[in-house]
Amino acid sequence: MTQKNLLEVDWSQIPAPLDDGDAAHLKGLTLPAISLLATDDTSVNLSALPGRTVVFAYPRTGEPGKISLVDDWDMIPGARGCTPQTCAFRDLFAELKAAGAAQVFGLSTQSNDYQTEMASRLHLPFPVLSDEKLALTRALRLPTMDVAGLTLIKRLALIIDDAEIAHVFYPVFPPDRNAGDVLDWLKANPARS
Repeated sequence: MTQKNLLEVDWSQIPAPLDDGDAAHLKGLTLPAISLLATDDTSVNLSALPGRTVVFAYPRTGEPGKISLVDDWDMIPGARGCTPQTCAFRDLFAELKAAGAAQVFGLSTQSNDYQTEMASRLHLPFPVLSDEKLALTRALRLPTMDVAGLTLIKRLALIIDDAEIAHVFYPVFPPDRNAGDVLDWLKANPARS
């Protein structure tokens, strides 16, 4: 199936993911010291970042006009919507920062080269981290799905305060509302000083 428009999605036609409990262990965990390559050519160790960090993870973004990973991608609960989720975080970036997010990152298991193209195409004001080697995914036991021989992170968002996971959004549906939900949570839960 060719992906014509990655942003226009009728969510009523897409199966919603269910809470399988695979993220229940995350709240309260301290992040391990793992460095990930970012689309701004830096190496980011989330455990070393002071203050409040927002990380939203997704399976993989597509490219307009390219063939999707598998023909039934849209019917895999939680698969469709990576670009709308990412663009929503882009569009609310200034508000997220104003609400206390010291930094915002996207995260997937796609390669840094692929993500760098996507970040440029979508004009992202924040870096996207590549966990292509699954180091952070495995260390935190993030929820994953296997599609076409690839291990992909299931869609979620983490609020991290000084290396400790303070809140987890999981499952996330519809994806384009995740940034707004995160913003509402940040406003209702100011970072401790």
